[in-house]
Amino acid sequence: MDELPIGRRVAYWRGRRKMSQQVFADRLGKSKSWVDKVERGVRRLDKFSVLYEIADILQLDVQLLLGKDPERRTDTPNCIEQFEVEEIRAALETYDAVSAYFHAAPCPPPLADTSKAVTHAWLTYQYGRYGMLTRALPKLLRDAQAADAAYASGDQAQRAAHLLGQVYQIASSVLRKLGESELAWLAADRSIAVAQRADDQLLAGVATTRVSNALVAMGRARPALELNVNIANRLAPGGGNDTSPERLSVYGMLLLQGAMAASRIGDTASVDDLLGEAYEAARELGGDQNHYWTSFGPTNVELHRAAAAVELGDGGRAVEVHQRIKPPQFDALLPERRAHHLLDLARGYAQIGDVANAGEMLLRGDRLAPAEIRCRPIAHVVMSDVLRRTRGAPPSLIAELAEHMGVGV
Repeated sequence: MDELPIGRRVAYWRGRRKMSQQVFADRLGKSKSWVDKVERGVRRLDKFSVLYEIADILQLDVQLLLGKDPERRTDTPNCIEQFEVEEIRAALETYDAVSAYFHAAPCPPPLADTSKAVTHAWLTYQYGRYGMLTRALPKLLRDAQAADAAYASGDQAQRAAHLLGQVYQIASSVLRKLGESELAWLAADRSIAVAQRADDQLLAGVATTRVSNALVAMGRARPALELNVNIANRLAPGGGNDTSPERLSVYGMLLLQGAMAASRIGDTASVDDLLGEAYEAARELGGDQNHYWTSFGPTNVELHRAAAAVELGDGGRAVEVHQRIKPPQFDALLPERRAHHLLDLARGYAQIGDVANAGEMLLRGDRLAPAEIRCRPIAHVVMSDVLRRTRGAPPSLIAELAEHMGVGV
């Protein structure tokens, strides 16, 4: 694609992100006519500041807009290779349940073994070891699908469906982080269907957040907001529903992801309302917990408050939120959550022009969970911005990290 004019490359990546010209223009703060002229080559893109903003919105390395492949070191750890993407795609595109309807598998995988593998996969994700996880996912998907197809009735059928639903959610989460939004949506969509067969409303609730995250990544934030709020209202504690820690956690995560979707469309009123409701749920829950692998609790609410501020373009607010988080509570969170927050903080500092602290947040996140910084497209955009705006040579640690990320100094 390097021979295409830059406007055509913008159009290509906008299409890959399933983003209309109007949505793209709104997020960029331009008119639809401006976007159309750029994509047709009538208007030139000659300001680097606009290029970096476009790359940020499209969640890709700015080098791709310039017609260059990002230079990546072959020894970069924990990133996904294209053949791994294709293996995961192949596993997601199998239909074992239909085949088993005609001819059941004679030796289904033991559910106890599958359960242990699923738990290990969740922990691998929450510790930010994405490379290890993506290498294990194809087999885990096939095993979980085979188990779900083999156990057709009774408690074992529900347990197998529950495990498969979790595997789809794990796959969706890591694929979205690594920029494979369409596959992330496919996995998340399947997780909702399987959760219904598992007869677990809370599992379906968490699956809803994965679908919504994938929709946001594809530029469809408004449907994501509506979906999160709709299911949160149905699962809300009280009335005919219990007030268990598990329900509070799933309900709270639906509210948080709804707030993130609202922040993408600049709906500050909905952001504030949803974060406020999530805070009340977290306060009732007590401390930070990990029911249904949500990591939900008071500290995670504050992390989302900061992330929403960044999406709204208020980096100063994000820094203020971070500064009031108590270190013991923050340090108790799992590495993926902390590194993700530090990446959000890096974006926030960059928004207020503090590139030194933006770089420091990237370094801190890299020490916690290297893949969260080295392998996420948005992190590459932030690093490019830090390098571009640093006067003189960048600090040696920043230059080294940039080299590991494949971002040119």
